[in-house]
Amino acid sequence: MLATVAALIAARPGPAVPPLLSDGIAQRPCAPGRLVAVPAGSRSRYLAGTSVLRSTSPCAPAAVAASRAWLASGIIPGTTPTQRSMATRALLDLRLLTRPGGAVLAGWHSGWADTWPRDSSWAAAALAATGHSAEALGVLEFLRRMQSRDGTWAARYWPDGSGPVRDGRPAELDAVGWVPWAVWSWYTAPGRRNPAALAGLWPMVTAAADAASRSLSASGLPVASMDYWEDSVQVTLANAAALRAGLRAAADLARLRGDAGQARRWGAVAARLTRAIGTGFGGYGYHRLPFTDSGTDTAVTFLGPPFAAGSPAVATAVRGTETSVRLPGGGMLPGSSWPGNRTLAWTPETAFFALYDASTGQHRAAAGILSWLAAHRTRLGELPEQVNSRGQPASVAPLAWTDAVVLLALVSQQHPFPVLPCPCRAASTAVRMYRPRRWSRPGWLPWPGRGAAGCARTPCHRARCPG
Repeated sequence: MLATVAALIAARPGPAVPPLLSDGIAQRPCAPGRLVAVPAGSRSRYLAGTSVLRSTSPCAPAAVAASRAWLASGIIPGTTPTQRSMATRALLDLRLLTRPGGAVLAGWHSGWADTWPRDSSWAAAALAATGHSAEALGVLEFLRRMQSRDGTWAARYWPDGSGPVRDGRPAELDAVGWVPWAVWSWYTAPGRRNPAALAGLWPMVTAAADAASRSLSASGLPVASMDYWEDSVQVTLANAAALRAGLRAAADLARLRGDAGQARRWGAVAARLTRAIGTGFGGYGYHRLPFTDSGTDTAVTFLGPPFAAGSPAVATAVRGTETSVRLPGGGMLPGSSWPGNRTLAWTPETAFFALYDASTGQHRAAAGILSWLAAHRTRLGELPEQVNSRGQPASVAPLAWTDAVVLLALVSQQHPFPVLPCPCRAASTAVRMYRPRRWSRPGWLPWPGRGAAGCARTPCHRARCPG
């Protein structure tokens, strides 16, 4: 009897392996705002530097010129032809997936053609980092219009701006962290700053940071909520790290606006959350859930650069997590306790490690991960959401979140990316930190020209500016 039961359990089918839903997306030459899904296995090809498929349409030359001009208006990161090809396609994908009103579609297929604030925040940061500030601002403006009165966001929204998608999915708390971080990334990106536009976004940042502050429980950690795994309502490392990033971003933006009071207040909340993360997660290897050995989570990368200065303990946890979630084919699972199909690699989670490695000066490791991602694109060069055990792209392609993370990683490979500031005990305001590409001096240094009193001339050491 026991043998029969064991055989039935073993024979039970696991989570399905999704097929590749499309090879990519294209624009109609005579209607640039309209998207077309290119069927998987199609022999179609893009015209170079565009999302236009080869055709004899009389509108094609104008569409091609507009696409190439848009690319030329920013930067295409990458140090090899393969990296630049991947970056070009990711940029063009974000251009198409960002709708005229600023909504960023997660993907172009049923079930993905909505707007998640988390994905949109990363897309805004990537667009800003590659010189497309106007498009990034449009994304942030859409998020401002969608924000609830209590400062939070729903899990996802209809792209026409008509409101949240009401499918029974609870709100996802990480948006109150990722959105202020996206605003900070946009405002501090290279180029001319736009204080007037920041003033328009400031009520959104204030409401989000206050919502993040209110969400902290007596332990100092956020209350239970759904996170990017979208499988349960719990207190998770991912949400805690995202909220800390948002609070630090809001504090630094307040400093840049000359509001020292707000900067100190949100900085103090971020410091409290940092201590709680160390207590609740740090003693257990920075696993997914606090106060328990609950399995690793790729969100551990959110505790280090470019979201925080990090620490030796975080670096150890990141390396241990990467080992625990790496599949034989080279991609990553979301975590060691991931309840879904454990043969499928997820590209956003894989790219998290490339961003972390690039931001910490581990450029060879980052290049290896980026090469794996580039080698597992579709025939049209699109980054898919997943890769199956045979190394084939699966699920939707492209995925906006993967495009955004890959672009940020490629940018970080070439330039020291500013690290989110932390409340520095030696200064009255926050200090932006960076790690030198060339190790002329050890540790993390104040960003040139951005240091606060007490930390402007010497390194603001982690002992004085923890986490």
